[in-house]
Amino acid sequence: MRPELLSRVLSLLPQSAQRPELQGYHDMLRDYPQRGGKGLRSELLLLSARAHGLQVGGPGWEGALWLAAALELFQNWVLIHDDIEDDSEDRRGRPALHRLHGVPLAINAGDGLHAYMWAAVHRAGVPGGMDAFLQMIHRTAEGQHLDLCWVERREWALREADYLEMVRLKTAYYTVVVPLQLGALAAGQVPHPGFEAAGLALGTAFQIRDDVLNLLGDPLKYGKEIGGDLLEGKRTLIVLHWLQSAPEQQREVFLAQMARPRPDKDPVTVAQLQAWLLESGSVTHAQAFAAQEAAAGLQLLQTALAAAPEATAAAELLHTVRDLATREA
Repeated sequence: MRPELLSRVLSLLPQSAQRPELQGYHDMLRDYPQRGGKGLRSELLLLSARAHGLQVGGPGWEGALWLAAALELFQNWVLIHDDIEDDSEDRRGRPALHRLHGVPLAINAGDGLHAYMWAAVHRAGVPGGMDAFLQMIHRTAEGQHLDLCWVERREWALREADYLEMVRLKTAYYTVVVPLQLGALAAGQVPHPGFEAAGLALGTAFQIRDDVLNLLGDPLKYGKEIGGDLLEGKRTLIVLHWLQSAPEQQREVFLAQMARPRPDKDPVTVAQLQAWLLESGSVTHAQAFAAQEAAAGLQLLQTALAAAPEATAAAELLHTVRDLATREA
């Protein structure tokens, strides 16, 4: 995240309190934002604003910065809740907030950041900004609900199309679609209708790449535990593709482990499952599908930006999105 955005986020959050309990709450609010993060979504928003004619430091730029700060606050409160719902161990190289302070306090801190997110949207004062944030939250919550339902019901009779519907809702809207739209709104422009289709394809590619990295990425660069998706019982394109042709014995071992809660899973068996996945062609299949989605999304976005007022910023935006959708770390 840009230092100026982190400063803006932290300026909204309380820093000190006389009661030690409230001091602890304030420290928790600031924890995830201060851990860092790439700030990809806020960067897309600001690049979109520039591509639509907004000048850095000029009229309207302050509103774009507040929307970008709100997007970072959204990312952080959602991650706090997501880590709880997934029973995750780590976030950005440190124990997840609920591992440090317990679930109730972490939920409360996430709720607090949610409220501060709306404070940033209000400060932005961008027409259409609140509606875009509402749509983003609605779609993300729908996708998260699908994901959690499948885990809760131990549902594995799923198609690849089910996974794609889930990630388009859960990931693509808040990662690509809405940041592009918010940038246009900050510049006083009507977002191009092509942003939705482009963002859905690019966001899907981003999530599939993330699923691949969860199996074979560098822990220091990835920021979460490698193999965490297996421990959490995540439905991924890789796993669903593998299940279609996995040997019956391997399939039985997999389903037996996935029926257990995370603390009861056997680490040795989970490591074997990870090896089976990596040995199969399912990772290659997922990577090829992600590349296809990325190429389609980039073509759609290039078309949507063809008439953008600032061609240089539009080219920079395309370059950034290309890196996002084809990332290797």
